[in-house]
Amino acid sequence: MRDEFSLEQKLEAMLTVALEPISSEELADVVDADAQLVTDTLRALRDEFARDRRGFQFAELASGWVMQSSPDVAQWVTKFANRDVSHRLSSAALETLAIIAYRQPISRAQITALRGVNVDGVSRLLEQRGYIEEKGRAGGPGQPILYGTTELFLDRMGLATISDLPPIEEFMPPIETANELVDAMAYGLDDDAEVS
Repeated sequence: MRDEFSLEQKLEAMLTVALEPISSEELADVVDADAQLVTDTLRALRDEFARDRRGFQFAELASGWVMQSSPDVAQWVTKFANRDVSHRLSSAALETLAIIAYRQPISRAQITALRGVNVDGVSRLLEQRGYIEEKGRAGGPGQPILYGTTELFLDRMGLATISDLPPIEEFMPPIETANELVDAMAYGLDDDAEVS
């Protein structure tokens, strides 16, 4: 089957989705081409994009090539990235953020224990978004990182300080209601046991 895509198209497509700089050698290996030809092609693309004043540019960094937004359009990229819609969080992320806000400083292991599921990915997302940050390290084995909320979190929540968070009791049923539920569940279990 004849290859109908040019080297330029392949390189542009790969760098569009790359999460980190990729060397000419790595790119050459994927497209089955000479590394110097890949470098020359990327430099020509870099010059073409700059000449045409495109929204993206190719950059040759110490560890490889990246495709990034052009500095000429930085103000619009920043405005887009800061829109509220880009900061929507999943229910898992919101739950994790609530735990951190009310229990800070807290380690990932403690959050995982409270949620009952691994929170590594969610906590990395919250850190990348700027909602949580490292607040220190716990004593004891391994000295795990302790996390807390940031000023950005307070700004997004419309709070001046973390003490302005509403009391957690507002989100929980009264202790009497909880006790009644526990009693009802225990009574239901007893009934089941008698039936069998």
